[in-house]
Amino acid sequence: MTLFTFFLSLALLAAVTNVIFSMLIVGELQRRMVKSNFFLLRLCLPKYAQQYKQISLQETGEVGGLYYGWLVSITAAWILAVIGFVLR
Repeated sequence: MTLFTFFLSLALLAAVTNVIFSMLIVGELQRRMVKSNFFLLRLCLPKYAQQYKQISLQETGEVGGLYYGWLVSITAAWILAVIGFVLR
């Protein structure tokens, strides 16, 4: 296995993890009666993550854990993908 394949595999895993966190965030927002646009979901995910952050901060005084998981996974996916392509 080359380093390119290794880093791209890790980036794909991080991207899948981000999709899972995104679905959980949208689910939490829907449970709190916040409307979400299904057709523009991909474009609005950063907005929904910020809404989740604000709502969880108001409710508990702390930022919800889903926000940090979403943020770390999307950042890791980008960084790992760039490293993989640079090593190619």
